[in-house]
Amino acid sequence: MKKKLVVLTGAGISAESGIKTFRDADGLWEGHNVMDVATHEGWNKNPELVLDFYNQRRKQLHEVQPNLGHQILAALENDFDVAIITQNVDNLHEKAGSSNVLHLHGELLKVRSTANQNYILDWPNDLNLGEVDDKENQLRPHIVWFGEEVPALEEAVTIVEKADILIIIGTSLQVYPAAGLMNFANPSIPVYYIDPNPAPIYDLPNDIKIIAATGSEGMKIVRKDIEKLK
Repeated sequence: MKKKLVVLTGAGISAESGIKTFRDADGLWEGHNVMDVATHEGWNKNPELVLDFYNQRRKQLHEVQPNLGHQILAALENDFDVAIITQNVDNLHEKAGSSNVLHLHGELLKVRSTANQNYILDWPNDLNLGEVDDKENQLRPHIVWFGEEVPALEEAVTIVEKADILIIIGTSLQVYPAAGLMNFANPSIPVYYIDPNPAPIYDLPNDIKIIAATGSEGMKIVRKDIEKLK
């Protein structure tokens, strides 16, 4: 039986592909205040701005490709039972070939009803005001905005609890509840943390290997290291 390899990914792994990280140092996301484009308040105030913002992100997503970090993770399915839990809303893990991806914060290429969060549609192109569900409710981006619950969190906890190896890539470990997922790992399993500027990790009893590198470079190292753990 293949060992369970669980991977937690953040914006850093997609940055190599040309996707801007969620918030730059100035607190803006692609030039916008995140409170204007990633909250219910922003949606209620100016839905046209919010829709245009995500339409632009969707266009950008069609122009980028997975990088080596994504590709190595997909290839590891040959030797491990790989589960990826990502904070990212892009589809680069799937484009690289990963078959088991859980999106904590939603998906850019999907939309959902403003009245029913379980009414979800694939949506590769622009979403506009007036485009509605089967009961005439406006559709919105399928993104978990600030202040909203993370529906996939319970499933993510269960996945982490079953891990034999845990890899964390490209996250500042500042966004909760996602940052707290590593605390559910069995204390006896190895943990790898890859980030160009790794954050300090406190009170985790596991054997942690911190790799100050990009996702691609870090995964080259991890791939070699876990060969012996197959």
